[in-house]
Amino acid sequence: MENEVKEKVGSQTEEVMPELTFWDHLEVLRWALFRIACVLAACTVITFISMPYIFDQYIMAPTTSDFFVYKWLSDVSGGLFTFADDFHIQIININVASQFFTHISTSLSLGLVLVFPYVIYEIWKFIRPALFDHEVAHIRTAFIGGTLMFYLGCAIAYLLIFPFTFRFLTEYELSAAIHNQIDLSSYIGNFVMLVMVMGIVFEMPLLAWVLSCLGLINKSFLREYKRHAVVGLLVMSAIITPSGDPFSMMLVFVPLYLLYELSILVVKDESAS
Repeated sequence: MENEVKEKVGSQTEEVMPELTFWDHLEVLRWALFRIACVLAACTVITFISMPYIFDQYIMAPTTSDFFVYKWLSDVSGGLFTFADDFHIQIININVASQFFTHISTSLSLGLVLVFPYVIYEIWKFIRPALFDHEVAHIRTAFIGGTLMFYLGCAIAYLLIFPFTFRFLTEYELSAAIHNQIDLSSYIGNFVMLVMVMGIVFEMPLLAWVLSCLGLINKSFLREYKRHAVVGLLVMSAIITPSGDPFSMMLVFVPLYLLYELSILVVKDESAS
């Protein structure tokens, strides 16, 4: 009996509850952004404290032959991929304040990566009241998939794209009289940009799915303009890889093309839209 009374009271409350105005929605959004900023600040402080260890063990790992990816690929490929055991690139600093600002900027970038799931959660909370019940499950699945794809993109950039791009460029020799001296700012700039950008780019299937739900694209559209998309992906690959060399571009282009093919699979047919 008590439960029935609560259900009736709850239903009456939902009926008389006024709709939120524009300013009410703006206030909800403001508090969501405030919570995100607080969580980001906390994550940045944690990564700032842990940065000396993270920097030595993970960020600088691709600069030596001890990097586990190099050893693993050499073992599993049966010698097809061989890496010099004496590979070691010394990173130098030519700016007085560079190490301090690198410490701060890298901590903030890593904090953004860590806080990404919470940002997705806050977005979910903000749009949830506007969704119908049958839409909730699909959007929840999309957000979870988008989060996993973001981290997958970051992992591929860290484990494959950046290390191989870095090794190729540092081992490329135009003349024996030229000695490479890699600046700290150049190394961190390329590292952070590749990891962050690849994480964002891996959201392509999610974006395609959302656009298909809005009726803006479908499978036929993506298939018809595949050749144009390939050209666009090549241009994007050239932008993502600052060096612009063909080897680095192909390392970025191949995952992007596979993501485009995955987008074709997840979008709706024309008849369904």
